[in-house]
Amino acid sequence: MRTVIQRVQHASVTIDGSLKSKIGKGMLVLVGIEDRDTQEDIEWLCKKICNLRIFDDENGVMNRSVVEIGGEILVVSQFTLQASTKKGNRPSYLKASKPDFAIPMYEKFCAEMGLHLGKEVQTGTFGADMKVELLNDGPVTIWIDTQNKK
Repeated sequence: MRTVIQRVQHASVTIDGSLKSKIGKGMLVLVGIEDRDTQEDIEWLCKKICNLRIFDDENGVMNRSVVEIGGEILVVSQFTLQASTKKGNRPSYLKASKPDFAIPMYEKFCAEMGLHLGKEVQTGTFGADMKVELLNDGPVTIWIDTQNKK
């Protein structure tokens, strides 16, 4: 499972011209799922993300988590995070899970994230053509892959 986490002032998802979800200060989390991902990966990753100290404390030092600041999280599925660019110029998405595996994993990821955050997370719609808008704060952008936990 690969994620890109962006600290945001606000973020939203629009589908077919209609607002699906929006958040204020917090994190936009893009998640790409592959077949070898497990429930253990979900639990580890959600705990890691919710405890990342990437928000400023009273001294302007990144020392607070999204939970500590009462922030929000928007989770968007993004199979392109599993792209392989080894050969040629057209990325291969063979590592990205098919919907029958990926959708339940995405739903479990969102539910687990909500447990760690202490409130419901906002989401995109799996497989939809989404327009994601955000104001990256910092900018702070972090990449985490569960295959590289050490």
